[in-house]
Amino acid sequence: MNARHTLESLWQDTGMPDDALNHLTLTGVDPVMPSSFAIGNAAQSSIAAAALSAALISHQRGGPFRAVSVDMREAALECTGFFSLDGITPQVWDPVAGLYSCGPEGQDGWVRLHTNFTHHRDGVLKLLGLPQGPGTLREAVAQALRTWNAYDFEDAGAEAGLVVAAVRSFEEWDAHPHARFVRAQPLVRIERIADADPLKWPDLHSAVPASQSRPLEGLRVLDLTRILAGPVCGRTLAQYGADVMLVNSPNLPNIASIADTSRGKRSAHIDLHAPQGVAALHHLLQDAQVFVQGYRPGALARLGFDPVNVARHRPGIVYVSLSAYGNEGPWSDRRGFDSLVQTATGFNQAEAQGASEAQPRAMPVQILDYATGFLMAFGAQVALRRQALEGGSWHVQVSLARTGLWLRSLGRVSNGLSAAKPNVEGYTETSDSGFGKLVAMRHAARFAQWPIGSSGLRVSMPPGSHPSQW
Repeated sequence: MNARHTLESLWQDTGMPDDALNHLTLTGVDPVMPSSFAIGNAAQSSIAAAALSAALISHQRGGPFRAVSVDMREAALECTGFFSLDGITPQVWDPVAGLYSCGPEGQDGWVRLHTNFTHHRDGVLKLLGLPQGPGTLREAVAQALRTWNAYDFEDAGAEAGLVVAAVRSFEEWDAHPHARFVRAQPLVRIERIADADPLKWPDLHSAVPASQSRPLEGLRVLDLTRILAGPVCGRTLAQYGADVMLVNSPNLPNIASIADTSRGKRSAHIDLHAPQGVAALHHLLQDAQVFVQGYRPGALARLGFDPVNVARHRPGIVYVSLSAYGNEGPWSDRRGFDSLVQTATGFNQAEAQGASEAQPRAMPVQILDYATGFLMAFGAQVALRRQALEGGSWHVQVSLARTGLWLRSLGRVSNGLSAAKPNVEGYTETSDSGFGKLVAMRHAARFAQWPIGSSGLRVSMPPGSHPSQW
């Protein structure tokens, strides 16, 4: 399936108007990354869906319909998530994170550990009976895993609230009890969850003519996400002009990539376990059009911010939910990030087979995170358009595992593993930030006579830099 067909399928499955497709140009073909999977197709089509929906909203708000173009190489490079601060590229992986063989001779499978957060790393070390802290090295972890079976360690890790996954083949994943729940879900699920009058689009800034305004100007977005996919969604909506407020807990850690994914956003601290924090979020919600959250299913519901309650407090809201494995099934509450979902659902094994390698092999970019983030931005805009046309409050749902199934459906790329990873030079933009001089990938979508980039947007700032008010 080529990227044009992929995009058309995404577009038509969500009921978007066919004539908008006449304003889209896609260039490039796979492979653009060293992978047997259609990474370029997934990156390009998901970005194009988000950008074209923004152009359609701009037209609906009185501006011209700007033609959109996306190059596949540039789209794939955006999904590398490359960035540097003051000339230094941060180390984004903890030294203990990664793949390990299990069993006395490595014959009891493979597991992947995600230990970027201190509590996850120390939890893994405790489970293995090793000293907690940064002093325990990979060699000790590898030795300790010689006494485990991969599936047993995966289950033990999940029970302990850790982030680990056993390597499976596609066939093994397809036979897993949870896989049928993933297959049953649409790629981007958009449901009307309550009645509400159509909300008027916010007035455009009087000093900027409609032909020059960003598509989502004036729309307010609450971004309660932390790890890549959700923050990429919020960053994309900010690039299209939305007023995005990243809401972090002051009690939770973040990853280095927050410097990149916070471009264009406000960044506030709110503690939802404190009454004043709950009150602050309710106050912000009254003027928001979109609420994006990436916590495990049920986590925000326990704090009173599930989709139905949020729609009750803010009729007409578009509520976007991200999860690792979906909201239904035995793994619905399991923790997971892109690298773990790749491992559990068969991609690492498939890439290794394609390369005739014995050790599992990760895809060259975290494409599940990035494609899911762009699909979230797409779904949010589809729902915003529906809300403006017919009213209602809306719930958009996406999951990393369902995006993985979609990536599989795009087919394999002949000789893809022999492709060279392209250089980021010429595809970055430089800006000041609260973290230092930031060099990061520019957005791959282009709009005719209408530059979209970080110029003129808020600079990336550390969590808690802004007050929790619009």
